[in-house]
Amino acid sequence: METPKRFLAGNRLIFSAFVMLASALAFAQSNVASGISARAWAIHESAIVVDTHADTPQRFLDENFDIGSSDPKDIGHISLDKARAGNLGAEFFSIWVDPETNQGHFAQHTLDLIDSVYEQAARHPDRMMMAFSVEDIERAHKQKKLAALMGIEGGHSIENDIRLLRDFYRLGVRYMTLSWSNTNEWADSSGDINNPEIQHHNGLTDFGKQVVLEMNRLGMMVDISHVADKTFWDVIATTRTPVIASHSSARALSNHPRNMTDDMLRAVAKNGGVVQVNFFSGFDDQKYLDAFLAQSKEQNTAVAQYIAQKKAAGQPVSYLDKDRIEREWSAKIPRPPLKSLIDNLDHIAKVAGIDHVGLGSDFDGVSGATPEGIDSAADLPKITQALLDRGYDAGDIHKILGGNTLRVFEDVERISHEMQAQKVLSNK
Repeated sequence: METPKRFLAGNRLIFSAFVMLASALAFAQSNVASGISARAWAIHESAIVVDTHADTPQRFLDENFDIGSSDPKDIGHISLDKARAGNLGAEFFSIWVDPETNQGHFAQHTLDLIDSVYEQAARHPDRMMMAFSVEDIERAHKQKKLAALMGIEGGHSIENDIRLLRDFYRLGVRYMTLSWSNTNEWADSSGDINNPEIQHHNGLTDFGKQVVLEMNRLGMMVDISHVADKTFWDVIATTRTPVIASHSSARALSNHPRNMTDDMLRAVAKNGGVVQVNFFSGFDDQKYLDAFLAQSKEQNTAVAQYIAQKKAAGQPVSYLDKDRIEREWSAKIPRPPLKSLIDNLDHIAKVAGIDHVGLGSDFDGVSGATPEGIDSAADLPKITQALLDRGYDAGDIHKILGGNTLRVFEDVERISHEMQAQKVLSNK
């Protein structure tokens, strides 16, 4: 007797539901074992968790890393399994071009990194999708897929050509960090601001201000992580849209120029923007930063010697080569407690306001130097538990986990449409 198709379909649905339930129970048991309460997990699972900075594309390109990997020995922070375990809903993958090793072809390497993100999404269409808007992120969340977005880390990628900026937007880039650790031709960086050998501009040049306004018009978020203090204030005076600091912490807690002063935090709040806290221990914990700086000269020498050896042998030097050495040095410093990261979230929430703080992990970009307990995206629920323990309610936790970033993204999109409409009217 032939089995009715309807009966088979029903069995498949039952089996599928059973698998999803078993998976959910496994995740719940795992979180209970990690000290995550049922209430914290319920809050975390009901949020759209948005992280604004992960350097995983370096792994895609240099290591041929597959984001679908389930290798238990993988030391990376991001994979589809880890994202699912931590309910990470949207990731802004960093399109970072090393200015030292890519001289003369910044834009080309930018394109290679963009392509690497698209290729991962194409490889896993059932679990990951490219996203270009808040609407896309919400759709991915409903489909239980990781929303993959992109942000360029360093204005040198546009090679001083505003047409390239527009092209990168068309390819899906939705924010740009105006400078990386290197000052470019139009924006000063915090990374070399005290180096007298570098030509600086006293903030943004006139072209830099044009870049900011064009980003406003396009709908590309302006990211002020990495920029020099004067550049920050020039951006605040120029931009017509809220800004983001995609991966920066509080300078009051860790005195590093990459971090935001309290005055900057208040200015971002007035602007309507968001500061997404970096998970790098050196930006979250002063004691760790002091130890890191104390050994930085020896560490830099070790990296330079290794690079020289590779070049002498006619071998290319990749980001992963440097990362391996930096991990060895980072491991010499005790990791700070998770409290250090939570202190930064709490400080920014108190100074700037609860509507102006988010998550910008810098996953896969800090050589493993994260606080205790944060070893990958799977550990994100621990942040929710810690915030709950400090008295934050579900609504405020949702804002920190992603709601604030989505609001700014939506505001930037809206203002972009208004600016474009005004231009059309003025041309008539």
